[in-house]
Amino acid sequence: MSQTFRRRLPPLLALRAFETFGRTGTVRAAADELSVSHTVVSRHIQNLESAIGVKLVQKSGRGLSLTREGKRYAGHLSRALDLIASATGELWGGSSDALHICCMAGLASRRLLARLPEIERFLGGREIILQPISARPDFSQGEVDAEINYLEYPNFPPDLRGEIVYRPRILAVASPPFSAAHPHLRMAGDLVKLPLLHERSTRQWENWLEHAGVDNVPPLKGPKLWHGHLAVEAARLGQGVALVSDLMAGEMLASGELMEVCPADVRLGAYYFIAPARRWNDPAIAALREWLQGFVRECMVEPEVAAAH
Repeated sequence: MSQTFRRRLPPLLALRAFETFGRTGTVRAAADELSVSHTVVSRHIQNLESAIGVKLVQKSGRGLSLTREGKRYAGHLSRALDLIASATGELWGGSSDALHICCMAGLASRRLLARLPEIERFLGGREIILQPISARPDFSQGEVDAEINYLEYPNFPPDLRGEIVYRPRILAVASPPFSAAHPHLRMAGDLVKLPLLHERSTRQWENWLEHAGVDNVPPLKGPKLWHGHLAVEAARLGQGVALVSDLMAGEMLASGELMEVCPADVRLGAYYFIAPARRWNDPAIAALREWLQGFVRECMVEPEVAAAH
């Protein structure tokens, strides 16, 4: 008499949430990647611990960290999900000729969207799926072929490979009317008195000001808009000064919609091309990297003067 083998598995949603937390390091980062709230990730982790009867996370300062058992379990789960993603990717790869590219929302809409026909021709007519993102994509699901993202402190797992495409200059920009209304702007230190346009926090502006030579940066004012392209749009509308890479700013500077204030040679991070390591030399992936290298060379904006401190 044959016996049916039955696998004992915890809830799969809980497994995925825990693996993402283990890989990203924080509940909030895991929530961003999974497009859910941080409370949902925390609840999945608690449910997983209850299901298997083992403590996987522990309090660490204001956040959570993995226990010894949690680290081992997270590693096993990552390898298992990689196998599932690889098997699924092979099926998708055989049924679709489209190249799925995830890209920062602002870069996708303002710079790449108009170039899609050019990119497709460069790839020999291969169809492109361009997905704007605000958080890092999950390659483990096999749904993503490549990622183009701006990162300051990249950390790639062994199954991914990242290469710097371009290390941009970060510009402080404002609308011409806003600049005309503040003729005293001469040095980077003058900016701290103005409304500054932030993304998720004041950290990027603080970092920029320090690199531009400003000592003892005071508490900064200005709204937080969460996305870089929204901060740039607010600057274009005359609401303050935003930070933007020269890769994004070139056309708006050339058209006169924005102007650089207090020019400085500040470079905080880089644009990275990221793809699965096992597919790094696939013809389409290699061709897309080549196209990007040529594209960014067209977008450089050199400072008019040396940085003033």
